[in-house]
Amino acid sequence: MTDLDLQGLLDAASVDPAVFALRPDYRAALVAVDGIVPGPSDAESEALLQAAERSAAAALAEQPVDQLPHVAAWRDAYRAFGAKPQRTRNSAEALIRRAEGGLPRVGRLTDLYNAVSVSHAIPLGGEDLARYVGAPRLLRATGDETFETTAGGEVVTEHPEVGEVVWCDDEGVTCRRWNWRQGPRTALRDDTTSALFVLDALDPLTDEQLEAAVADLEQHLTRLGPAVRTARRVLRAG
Repeated sequence: MTDLDLQGLLDAASVDPAVFALRPDYRAALVAVDGIVPGPSDAESEALLQAAERSAAAALAEQPVDQLPHVAAWRDAYRAFGAKPQRTRNSAEALIRRAEGGLPRVGRLTDLYNAVSVSHAIPLGGEDLARYVGAPRLLRATGDETFETTAGGEVVTEHPEVGEVVWCDDEGVTCRRWNWRQGPRTALRDDTTSALFVLDALDPLTDEQLEAAVADLEQHLTRLGPAVRTARRVLRAG
């Protein structure tokens, strides 16, 4: 995949107006990358995870996780489309809660973006572009969309609830409830060489804080291969 293709993919991405009607303050920062050299967790990814764990510990020493400003905003957003945030936690809250006992060590690509998510307290999802079909789009579900997941070791097809906020490609739903659960079809794998990352922002997270998280992610991605290329785009209301 060429750098031009990366930007073309992002230029075709969209957020349905119904999502912005729900949360006019929503912003989606998309980062596409190719040229990744796959690899296991290493000393640098371990250092990033440890720093993220310390950041989470410092934040939680001041207030409970559900009162962290950006986490609380996402809880409100979940309630707005009918989800129960105490049962279906946004990805940033789920990771921050895990940080006290130690974040997972998966591989240097997943470790990297988990560390950025926790350090900046921002939901951050990653998709394998080799398994992605078409451009990403965020919408409120009709209930007819398909989401492939696994249960008991078997592939099962689910349908999102009517009005649920979901990320999709041309094949189906890639992430349910905005940033709650990603599907295995487009999940990052040990052999991933190109990826799409989505950073989800609500007030009170500022544009400057969002930019800092994007820059942090891009900086660490560039070390994953000599020919790494990235492209970015921010989607917002208006």
